[in-house]
Amino acid sequence: MWLTLLLLLALGTLALALVAHRLLAPSGNPFAQPPLEPPRPLVTDPGARDKVLKQGFSTRRVPPVLDAVVIGSGIGGLAAAGTLAKVGKRVLVLEQHDQAGGCCHSFQEQGCEFDVGIHYVGQMHAGSMLRVALDQLTDGQLCWQRLPDPYDEVTLGPRCYQLRAGKTAFVAALEEQFPEEKAAIREFMRLSKVASRHVALLAVLKMVPRCLATLLVRTGLIYWISPVFRMATTSHSEAVARLTDNRDLRALLCYFFYGTAPEDSSFLVNVLMVHHYQRGAWYPRGGASEVAFHIVPLIERAGGAVLVRAPVTRILVSPDGAAMGVAVQKGPSEEEVEIFAPIVISNAGVFNTFGKLLPPPLRSHPEVSSRLAMVRHGMGSFLVFVGLRGSAAELRLPPTNFWIYPHNDLDTMMTQYAALSRDDVPENLAMMFITFPAAKDPTYEQRHPGRSCMTILTMARYEWFEEWAGTRAKHRGAQYQQYKMSIAQRLLERALQRFPHLCDKVEFVEAASPLTNQHYLAAPRGEMYGAEHDVARFSPAVVAAMRADTPVKNLYLTGQDVFSCGLAGALHGGLICASTVLGRLLYVDLLLLKRRIKRRQGRQAA
Repeated sequence: MWLTLLLLLALGTLALALVAHRLLAPSGNPFAQPPLEPPRPLVTDPGARDKVLKQGFSTRRVPPVLDAVVIGSGIGGLAAAGTLAKVGKRVLVLEQHDQAGGCCHSFQEQGCEFDVGIHYVGQMHAGSMLRVALDQLTDGQLCWQRLPDPYDEVTLGPRCYQLRAGKTAFVAALEEQFPEEKAAIREFMRLSKVASRHVALLAVLKMVPRCLATLLVRTGLIYWISPVFRMATTSHSEAVARLTDNRDLRALLCYFFYGTAPEDSSFLVNVLMVHHYQRGAWYPRGGASEVAFHIVPLIERAGGAVLVRAPVTRILVSPDGAAMGVAVQKGPSEEEVEIFAPIVISNAGVFNTFGKLLPPPLRSHPEVSSRLAMVRHGMGSFLVFVGLRGSAAELRLPPTNFWIYPHNDLDTMMTQYAALSRDDVPENLAMMFITFPAAKDPTYEQRHPGRSCMTILTMARYEWFEEWAGTRAKHRGAQYQQYKMSIAQRLLERALQRFPHLCDKVEFVEAASPLTNQHYLAAPRGEMYGAEHDVARFSPAVVAAMRADTPVKNLYLTGQDVFSCGLAGALHGGLICASTVLGRLLYVDLLLLKRRIKRRQGRQAA
């Protein structure tokens, strides 16, 4: 007992020393001041936006004497690059698609605009850590529109449940719909509070020296530090079964689907997803592309650049095994361009980075192989983009998001769905998500008068489309198009059953399969959420190993695979990466800034 206490005391002292060292690091504080300028008017001119988001790659646009090069312009890559830029680093971000943003990009079709990844974001209330971080990376120019209640509606067979925002209102709405489950709901909320307060320890485990992380994990001391680590390694189905026998409530506590069945997913992840929206849900005014539109200028002001149509083919490695830049090849007939930088940051995901971009000898490096063996590919996604004739107001489109399931046994549903043969999929679609971006964004009508849109999302296995892998986008053949649209039509039919007044308002339908995601997002198997979010991924050993620094000197990872899925998860991956590169605990800088902002708001309110 005394030996354990002494060991804990020694580890605590060491941890404090490490924190103090990082706080005093000479790299400077990128988050010292709140944004000085109020938000400027929304830029709607396509040419002005393209100058920011669609700067094509050419050697003359590559800045000289780079401090870092980033592979991929999703939020993980932009967050890392933007943070480095705020301390004066010259960073080049390379994007293989024709516009920057990754899952934060938008596209237009027949007068309608669609977002591919951001449907809504939580924890955007003034003074929240996430809001402070995004304000810092966008100079306070990114504006958020709060969604009215109910922000989510969940259908479980014949029954519907609604989610409302606010610490009190959220619980009250659940208790009103489940009056006999008040004890279970309150215990879930207690666990949710513990999870939200302690989740930062997962980030800390990724940033402390590997030797310390290994010691904490192998001795089991990690479980003494916080209950959050046991929550992370507990199956969601197992955890909620201890809370309640009510199957609808069990399903409602894990209604966000990301390709992992509740019995295989981490209780911590699902708790945090529900907690993420307890204070409300927000949508970026001007659409998802506003995120990248306001981060890119920050990178450019420090002498960097964000260039598109710049597919990185390999990571350059010095004779002593250190990353030293990247090679870009725009097309098979064009010459490779080698770009050198002392730091290489990859937002391409762990599978692309370790399995494709590293030279073959390094791919078989034991530490690289062991990291790849710790995670699996996530499930792919399938999206349907529906253009509608008429404005959101004219069509009475709701800003609510709709999650629709055939019944409340989500484990059985996911198991049976994933086991379907390709031909059986169109007639046996399970879950679906329906959202109306035009109803969430008050600027949509101004930018696209007389038009609106609906997006439908479900999960899909890469294997169902693998026959057409390797074919060119938009040239995959009639069979592929027929199969893809058969799934899209079934999803649309179900959506129109829920919203029958839209039946004669549909102008066009387009769909994106896992192969579409593979092409536009460089997702190896069409996964939008990175590596599989199963229980194994959130075990302390894997959490400690899947960090920003890699076995290859000067090579770092950022984005969803470093922390977790979604905009918030990828952003935290970027902050962890930047902290590691700068040798500074940036979360403390953000926390101090957050407190300053809160005090200032308090004085203004008084």
